Amino acid sequence: MMARLLDTLRGAAIYALLGLMALLSVFPFGWMVISATNAGRDITKGKITFGGALLDNFHKFTELYDVGQVFWNSGKIALAGSLLTLLVSSLAGYGFEVFRSPLRERIYQGVLLSMMVPFAALMIPLFTLMAALDMLDTHMAVILPTVASAYLIFYFRQSSKAFPPELREAARLDGLKEWQIFLYVYVPVMRSTYAAAFIIVFMAAWNGFLWPLIALQSTELKTITLVVSSLGSSYAPDYGVVMVATVLATLPTLIVFFAMQRQFVQGMLGSVK
Repeated sequence: MMARLLDTLRGAAIYALLGLMALLSVFPFGWMVISATNAGRDITKGKITFGGALLDNFHKFTELYDVGQVFWNSGKIALAGSLLTLLVSSLAGYGFEVFRSPLRERIYQGVLLSMMVPFAALMIPLFTLMAALDMLDTHMAVILPTVASAYLIFYFRQSSKAFPPELREAARLDGLKEWQIFLYVYVPVMRSTYAAAFIIVFMAAWNGFLWPLIALQSTELKTITLVVSSLGSSYAPDYGVVMVATVLATLPTLIVFFAMQRQFVQGMLGSVK
């Protein structure tokens, strides 16, 4: 009886702790949503209940910026960058795992070592390169540096170890070329891996701030993260408008994650179906 009581108390304590951790994790997002409905003066006073200023805050935001254009800029960079990154990184990861050569492991080790180079050390060379290519102040200048991702190359190579070699051999016997095996066999089988990688890359591209801040100068090219930063760094920021912009900036990543969360879990666990 005592042992059962202790087990019950232990279970209750664990669930209480997990509930507290969940509350602490969700509270910042909840506070952001509540603040978006309040006026800036109420937010600075510490009001934590819903207000009636949501439409007014949104109207002020649309007066300051072309919201449609801002989201188009962010969406174009995030979607195009994600698709190109998945294509290049998955090809590289697949090639490193499937094709044999004396220099394969050395080249792969060099790719992994590039992950140790901080982005701060790359900013000036990247800026110089984009200036030489006459690509500054364009969205392509933001997309291209992210196309080859050492982390995703590593991720796809490790995931490719779970790809059944029998499928590849059967496809070769059927007369398929290597690019056809990759496109028609590998990609469908590894769809959960692609889904997990897409979420990671999309969120990184959508939330990118430092390099877009350097590469983009024109107002009509700015992304949502730059707009939110400019709203919050003004001389007298209207925090209600800032919170509305922040909520809107968060929605696309939430939608993508919840729409693909099952595939994300399967991909991170390395499952192949």
